[in-house]
Amino acid sequence: MTMDADQVWLRVRARLRAAVGEDVFTSWFARLELEEVVGDLAHLSVPTRFLCSWIQSNYVEKILEAFKSEDQSIGRLHLTVRVNGQARPRLVSSQEPSAAEADAPADTQAVRTVPALVTSQPASGTRANALSGSALDRKLTFDTFVSGSANEMALNVAKQVASAAANNVVTFNPVYLHSSVGLGKTHLLNAIAWAAGASDTSRNIVYLTADHFMYHFITAVQHQSALAFKEWLRGIDLLLIDDMQFLQGKSATEFGHTLSTLISGTKQVVVAGDAPPRDLEMLDDRVRSRLSGGLVIPITQFDPELRRAIVQKRADQAASRFTGLSFPGPVIDYVARSIVSHGRDLDGAVNRLVAANQLTGEPITVGLAEKTLQDLIRSRDTPRVRIEDILKIVARHYKVPRNELLSSRRSRDVVRPRQIAMYLAKSLTSRSLPEIGRRFGGRDHTTVLHSVRKVEQLMSQDGELTQEIELLRRMLEE
Repeated sequence: MTMDADQVWLRVRARLRAAVGEDVFTSWFARLELEEVVGDLAHLSVPTRFLCSWIQSNYVEKILEAFKSEDQSIGRLHLTVRVNGQARPRLVSSQEPSAAEADAPADTQAVRTVPALVTSQPASGTRANALSGSALDRKLTFDTFVSGSANEMALNVAKQVASAAANNVVTFNPVYLHSSVGLGKTHLLNAIAWAAGASDTSRNIVYLTADHFMYHFITAVQHQSALAFKEWLRGIDLLLIDDMQFLQGKSATEFGHTLSTLISGTKQVVVAGDAPPRDLEMLDDRVRSRLSGGLVIPITQFDPELRRAIVQKRADQAASRFTGLSFPGPVIDYVARSIVSHGRDLDGAVNRLVAANQLTGEPITVGLAEKTLQDLIRSRDTPRVRIEDILKIVARHYKVPRNELLSSRRSRDVVRPRQIAMYLAKSLTSRSLPEIGRRFGGRDHTTVLHSVRKVEQLMSQDGELTQEIELLRRMLEE
């Protein structure tokens, strides 16, 4: 970028500050940067997709007007999102305007496209502008989903939702998928997004994890742009929310408003969580009722036939990528029989065997599987414990309502069972301290750590308490 361009940009910023006022400038333009000027096109960047979308929708003409006041040769704008501090793609002087840009009036031409969809494997020439929100995985489509009795209904509903959304029709609304971890909820949400956006890249399809939803909301509040965030949500045609159980606080309230608005406006909503709606204590009764009143689909634990089909599918995919790779039938049977936790562990098992074969040259045999998959196989002797199970068992054992374990009550008859429940969650699940804190009413991870250490201290001093917690542990592992 030349010094002249730098000077033009400084004067453009001054014009914008004078035109919109200091508050608006700080909210929307303070982090806007000029990357380069190529011909008549100015390339600008911002740090977030939300900020990019809002500026595109509301301020492109004003920014272009400020540029033209300083340099009549600039007639178009290109706005992108910075990734790791860098704006991509960079422009080249040979870039030609699209047909749509060429037809636009000279004084209003602006490139308004931005990679609204961040995928795990970005590729040029794809419908990268069709979706926005959290990152989607190109491998998670209906074609790669393996169905069986445990998930067949969820798959059929997902396909119907995608087909209806592609035709601007709403069938079941909202749709709520729930299961324990690794059974395909995220896969189905990704598949719906890809399928629904395949035929019309202008459709506003948004996939968001609960964490991403909360980040957007908190960021909007911090930058006094909550109203803009709400308007953005209400313009969505198909909203897919993943990991609903992690939504907490005011973000959960905002989701409730968004859900009601989208459904009232006949916009499709699909939600996934690890528990049925009635157990989502962070949501108020009205929102839980809304979700329960839609189509609620459970995905159950995989049976042996489905596990084998998944292993076979992943093995076939691997064999198509690596010449000479072979998964004998007995190995597939062994993996499907031995790993009973969830689908991700089955995927991981196949990946490990492929890696072992490629790195050592050792053929894939049952012996190699026994040696390579020991830690995954051990998991079949220890059934997975969910935090929801811990809350139920502890609440029943100590005769404390489950919602009080999640509340802010500090009476001894609630605090001690709550601490024990947190201790069990840390001992028996793979959840991190922040995740456990979120599940216990949005508490900080330091509160969880204090509870764990407190219970450990009490157990070292009180043998009766140790036996009591061991009883709870056995109840949960049975």
